[in-house]
Amino acid sequence: MTAAQEWIHICNLDDLVADSGICALVGERQVALFYIPEQKQVFAIDNYDPVGKANVLSRGLIGSAEEKLFVASPLYKERYCLESGECLDNDELVLDTWQTRIDGERLLLDPQPFNRVALKQAG
Repeated sequence: MTAAQEWIHICNLDDLVADSGICALVGERQVALFYIPEQKQVFAIDNYDPVGKANVLSRGLIGSAEEKLFVASPLYKERYCLESGECLDNDELVLDTWQTRIDGERLLLDPQPFNRVALKQAG
């Protein structure tokens, strides 16, 4: 087991676009960040669309279904849950997610991605 990594400062809240996505480079991975000010939360998912095979999810549209927030891919419109990374249209697709927290005006991110669905299935 490796030692816990420190949370990293990604950007300030005023760098984010409310109810929309932006892309950040974390290590060598592109991470799509979605700021939902009503919930005072930022969701972080893989920016890579596994169907379209391109880094585009930060450009997708945010919506909700069955009380789950999702982003719809701008390419083929698959919907990915912002919290879990699960594809709402294809049970076989799951994106990595990252934990985030807001510290004053700073957005912090745990640099270690994880997959909530895999953790749930393993437990």
